[in-house]
Amino acid sequence: MKYMATYDLMETARNTNEWLGATARAMASYPAFALSTNPMLQLTAAWGAVAERTFNRMVAKPDWGIRSIVGPDGQDHLVDVKKVVERPFGDLVQFFVRRRAPMARKILLVAPMSGHYATLLRSTVASLLPDADVFVTDWHNARDIPVSMGKFDVEDYTLYLVDFMRHLGPDTHVLAVCQPVPLTLAATAYLAGEDPDAQPRSLTLIGGPVDPDAAATEVTDFGRRVTMGQLEQWAIQRVGFKYQGAGRLVYPGLLQLASFMSMNAERHSKAFSEQILRVARGEASDHDAHNRFYDEYLAVMDMTAEFYLSTVERVFKNREIARNAFVVAGTKVDFGNITKVAVKIVEGANDDISAPGQCLAALDLLTNLPDSKKASHLEPGAGHYGIFAGKSWRLNIRPLVLNFIDANSGDDTAGRAAKAPVKLTVAQ
Repeated sequence: MKYMATYDLMETARNTNEWLGATARAMASYPAFALSTNPMLQLTAAWGAVAERTFNRMVAKPDWGIRSIVGPDGQDHLVDVKKVVERPFGDLVQFFVRRRAPMARKILLVAPMSGHYATLLRSTVASLLPDADVFVTDWHNARDIPVSMGKFDVEDYTLYLVDFMRHLGPDTHVLAVCQPVPLTLAATAYLAGEDPDAQPRSLTLIGGPVDPDAAATEVTDFGRRVTMGQLEQWAIQRVGFKYQGAGRLVYPGLLQLASFMSMNAERHSKAFSEQILRVARGEASDHDAHNRFYDEYLAVMDMTAEFYLSTVERVFKNREIARNAFVVAGTKVDFGNITKVAVKIVEGANDDISAPGQCLAALDLLTNLPDSKKASHLEPGAGHYGIFAGKSWRLNIRPLVLNFIDANSGDDTAGRAAKAPVKLTVAQ
């Protein structure tokens, strides 16, 4: 399938469905039909509105939408998203809070590159901003990156993280969510061996596949069944003529989305059917629960082919991270070099993407890290999304993470942070 024609065919189908939705909505909304009692007109217009929005969102990068936060003085403080480090395949961005002095806590939030934009962590960022200076890895859509910019695989990803950590300095606390967990651990170990003074103070790893074989899921089962040749043949295409990255080999976002949707097809079908009925009855709104979720869920990005294939082969199939056999730019990464970075593992008991045990395996790799620097938390009843952006994150995990950061911030920082301790909130 490594052809531009197949990529353009998918984009044509998406564009056609968006146009059909817009046409149905406009045609069924003519004032001339207003006196008709035929319910099919309202249903047709509603279907058109939902279809148009659905297929339009698939190629639009969502906005962060974090305009302001309330400061300790009770005033609103505007938030600006500033690029701190710019790279061809991803930037380091800061959520700069106006009129606020630098915070005691400085957090680097490593966003996944697994089909969705970094904005998937919007609620995570918003929850951390009142208590910390927050920096995020903002990965770019591969379809928009010219072929002349070269490749981007798991080693390049790791080196990007190394550069970002170096830029922020050793007083940084790193949080990695899902896919980047093993590579963030590798970047920290790389710094521990090559530039120890640039290591972050703490590392919080949330629901990631450090050792995929520690607990089976549909993801790991698929990784075992399929060969690399099959995967390359099925999943990889060349970006079409519409985008700047024309000709680049990618795992297309639209193909990824089809895979995401098929995993819970019945639930998604029901959600869209109910939304059409709500629109027809006039009960829906632009920012209702359905649109808030699907505007983000449907916004997908292409991954470079080399990143996707090297992730499957090296992290899942060969288990290079789990076996402490990972090499970056010719340098063997030894996790035993991590001796002073505090590491906390967070897993969800009901996580069906990175099942409990996959992330916890990281602690076994840290053979020279004192037990006093290791911590773990298994959140009862929490699924994958809940441990970094859902109810479990808001009520339990976020306070635990901030307290862990304070406990490993050094005397001066811990003292300043202690002025506003974070307490667990009673769930409701």
